[in-house]
Amino acid sequence: MKDEEGAARAHAIFDPIAAEYLTKPDVDIGPMFGSEGLRIRGKIFAFVGYRGGLVVKVPESRADEIVAAGTAQRMVMREREMREWLTVDRGEHESWASLIAEAFAYVDEITP
Repeated sequence: MKDEEGAARAHAIFDPIAAEYLTKPDVDIGPMFGSEGLRIRGKIFAFVGYRGGLVVKVPESRADEIVAAGTAQRMVMREREMREWLTVDRGEHESWASLIAEAFAYVDEITP
């Protein structure tokens, strides 16, 4: 079930960070899992999830480190953990900007 209030609070954190990326070449906003996310050359790297947390794509080894540190959890789709996708609760919002930066750098590097 979508958390409308939580999503609104998450967007209050996410949107100012996203605005910085939207000034970069090849970055725009596009649809992702019923939300809208930041894309580089058409590939999503960060978005607000339906429960009001941040979702980012990072290398699998980095995702392992972040999960082990307790900052995020693996995103689960259809009862399957995604290797490179993490969900970060609003309570960890201090880490959002740096995680979005990591996600941007990673997806920029792997996207032709």
